[in-house]
Amino acid sequence: MIPTFGHPEVFMIKKITSVLAFSVLLTPGTLLAAGPARAHRLTAAPRALPTVLAALGDSISAGFNACGWYVSCTSRSWSAGDNPEVSSHYLRLLALAPALKGHNLNFAVPGATSADLAAQARQAVEGGADYVTILVGAQDACTRSPKLMTPVVTYRRRIEAALDVLRPTGARVFVASIPDLKRLWRIGKDNRWARAFWTIGRTCQSMLANPGSTAKADETRRVEVRERVMDYNEQLRTACLRYGPACRYDGGAVFGYPFSLKMVSPWDFFHPNEAGQRALAQVTFAAGFFAETQP
Repeated sequence: MIPTFGHPEVFMIKKITSVLAFSVLLTPGTLLAAGPARAHRLTAAPRALPTVLAALGDSISAGFNACGWYVSCTSRSWSAGDNPEVSSHYLRLLALAPALKGHNLNFAVPGATSADLAAQARQAVEGGADYVTILVGAQDACTRSPKLMTPVVTYRRRIEAALDVLRPTGARVFVASIPDLKRLWRIGKDNRWARAFWTIGRTCQSMLANPGSTAKADETRRVEVRERVMDYNEQLRTACLRYGPACRYDGGAVFGYPFSLKMVSPWDFFHPNEAGQRALAQVTFAAGFFAETQP
């Protein structure tokens, strides 16, 4: 997977270097060839493909550190990117809806928290987005200490406010769960470079401070942060239900994805690299509205 990562402070360290009208003329023979279950799905619930896609969230959706040194690489975004190596939602949908070309908007901002989501949602509305992806919350948990994490009630209120902005447009909204930050700690704690970057860059200290420590206080702190992320994910799930059928939560797919250190940027050991963005695109698309369009 991919880690739901916020934007850490930047430290330079020497030597570490997709309405196209999606029309498909389905003849009886076509339906039979597709098989009974497939035919039923196509006839029972045809869905128009989106015409404008917008990515909202933080540095993960902005593709931060996925192609360069401490820069946003929007071309590598799991949601709106146009790099074929990532195979984003945009590119997967573009293959089916050519009219989507060039209508991939990315309003995600490195360092954004749930507090920034409503403003991003307004940008999506202004851009005419009819398909919106949301991944935000890592930065709400990645603070200097657990005491500074966004309260769960506040997080829920902010998510609902953003969805309230989108609801009148009828846009379909895909909500990704926040990655498991404790897994990031677990897979990187024994890597000396990861420990160095986390410490020098003071990255997500609520989770990653004292990465090698087995002291009870540090173990308790990590559990507290993980539980807060799980609480945030539950708020995403319930807020999506409140939005209605046009919202799809990933069911915890991102949180539960077994990402490895090879999917994390070697420049900060926190953000998804190209491989991480590709895995994120795959797992989220499979959990979303258009999974049946995949080969």
